[in-house]
Amino acid sequence: MEGNMDNEKIGENLTEMELMYLKTLAKQYPTIASASTEIINSQAILNLPKGTEHFLTDIHGEYEQFNHVLKNGSGSVRSKIDEEFGNTLSNRDKKSLATLIYYPQEKLELIKQQEDDANIKDWYKITLYRLVQITKRVCSKYTRSKVRKALPEDFAYIIEELITEKAEVQDKEAYYNEIIHTIIRIGSAPDFIIALSRLIQRLVIDHLHIVGDIYDRGPGPHIIMDTLQEYHSVDIQWGNHDIVWMGAASGHLACIANVIRLSARYGNLDTLEDGYGINLIPLVTFAMETYADTNCDIFAINYNTDYNTKDLSMDMKMHKAIAILQFKLEGQVIRRHPEFHMDDRLLLDKIDYENKTVMIGGKAYEMKDVDFPTVNPDNPYKLTQEESQLMERLRQAFVHCEKLQRHIRFLFSKGGMYKVYNSNLLYHGCVPMDEEGNFKQVEIDGRTYKGKALYDVLEHYARKGFYNRHNVSEKRKGQDMIWYIWAGPNSPVFGKDKMATFERYFVKDKTVHTETKNSYYRLMDNEEILNKILREFGLDETKSHIVNGHVPVELKKGETPIKCGGKLLIIDGGFSKAYQGKTGIAGYTLIANSHGMRLVAHETFESKEAAIQNESDIFSDSIVIETAASRLRVADTDIGKDLRESIGHLELLLQAYQDGTIVEKMK
Repeated sequence: MEGNMDNEKIGENLTEMELMYLKTLAKQYPTIASASTEIINSQAILNLPKGTEHFLTDIHGEYEQFNHVLKNGSGSVRSKIDEEFGNTLSNRDKKSLATLIYYPQEKLELIKQQEDDANIKDWYKITLYRLVQITKRVCSKYTRSKVRKALPEDFAYIIEELITEKAEVQDKEAYYNEIIHTIIRIGSAPDFIIALSRLIQRLVIDHLHIVGDIYDRGPGPHIIMDTLQEYHSVDIQWGNHDIVWMGAASGHLACIANVIRLSARYGNLDTLEDGYGINLIPLVTFAMETYADTNCDIFAINYNTDYNTKDLSMDMKMHKAIAILQFKLEGQVIRRHPEFHMDDRLLLDKIDYENKTVMIGGKAYEMKDVDFPTVNPDNPYKLTQEESQLMERLRQAFVHCEKLQRHIRFLFSKGGMYKVYNSNLLYHGCVPMDEEGNFKQVEIDGRTYKGKALYDVLEHYARKGFYNRHNVSEKRKGQDMIWYIWAGPNSPVFGKDKMATFERYFVKDKTVHTETKNSYYRLMDNEEILNKILREFGLDETKSHIVNGHVPVELKKGETPIKCGGKLLIIDGGFSKAYQGKTGIAGYTLIANSHGMRLVAHETFESKEAAIQNESDIFSDSIVIETAASRLRVADTDIGKDLRESIGHLELLLQAYQDGTIVEKMK
């Protein structure tokens, strides 16, 4: 038992508090036999190989590529196929088997079209045997209990029979052959193949880490969120693009405006309308009426091939309307919070409409557009009556969208600003630092915070901003803090001195478009700095890593995702097509298993259809970061630490049973 206990001792060994705890534990393990069994089981689990962790980040709504990487486990499925079959299968057969495991239902439809009735039965037989072999391999590092929980309900008994050695069966081959034969004879082979394929996907990855930015740019963040909600084991570190959606779901008007503007800019308004059922007709009506005779040329849509260009003119008007609303609403937040030190973002009141210029940093810059029908130069941050009514209708749509609320609650329940897991520190963005490499002091609600404390206080306010229902002022303060986490100059997940959205839209001189990164990014190859960060979060600097999302690695420029000899790993997934021209690849993911850590570099994903038809996997190049001197066990993980603590408690309970301090509850 851990902790300082001043209570009067009970007997020689137990305090009153310890005895109360053991009595509670005894309700779960009421006999010597049950406690002993659990100790033996837990001790055995400690010696199993460590489960495989899969790290993804910066998905940005690209659900097809995300789903494919999730299904192939960043090459883990293909690796298991290679390990199991070696040179006994051709490369073509391995590709075909891998594709079947990724997309069993779709691949089966193609096979049925290609094979006649006689050949299909042989194909079923060969495929089922191969899938059973792979299933055995991926199950080998888990307890039977854990595997049993993962089995599909309809076929649980049969799969368990096929993957479990039967010492008592003399003719094992005949036994297993008969099971396979019967599955095919009664027409269950397709369903069984689908079940085995999904089980392999489920077991090849033990735990998934999403290191931020599920939302924005791509068309399917809602599909990704649905997938994550069904995933067996996942944690999420919030990215800046997740945060702004979380603020929007809380009803914060500036966050809502940002979400809609980004969706309009990237031609993804369908995500809001079809994906979440949010009614944008009030915005359409307002934009078409208010901006009917307004030039919207600079509010072009950065659309993809699926975008319907017949909506282009309307979407550009919506884009401009919501952008102006965003600048007004953000101005109101900044004025409410002088401690944010963001007065440089107050630019609507710096416009000279006659000369078509804006004053930034004491210098006048020419503007591309000053046709703002709703902006009153004397009070530029005040919403018109029509704008106020529009934003209230949009707020109601966001806070009453059941699907969005469910997804955001999931982000709050499974997520946070950072995660410490198995000697790895995971976060999106940076740990804010000054020029000398000291943790930056940031003022939050009248107090200053830095390092880990800054992360903790920002997360505290974010949760208040979403969940608080009783104190309106506290809720609004929390909501404003969510917006600050999205765009504030000292926000860990943003990591720049400003968000130059206004300048990029309106100012011709591109020198003011620059957003300066926090000093952290200049210092991330400095071992002393990284060790300081690891210590700040309670980690052993000699054996820990930082896993960092948010920053695309520009391979074209010779950049590397491996910093400081592997102490820091940048794994921007590069899923967003908007970044792939800049990076030269589709980014990186990370695998950490019982053998060590490897970074996986991905080429661009063509499409799900191409993957199924042509059996074209994403080409991935692995870079070994670290190889374990001996195979890592569960005992080497955080779960192992918890298990050892549990074993200690159970051994105390066992001793209490044996010396009569606690009485067994015999049946």
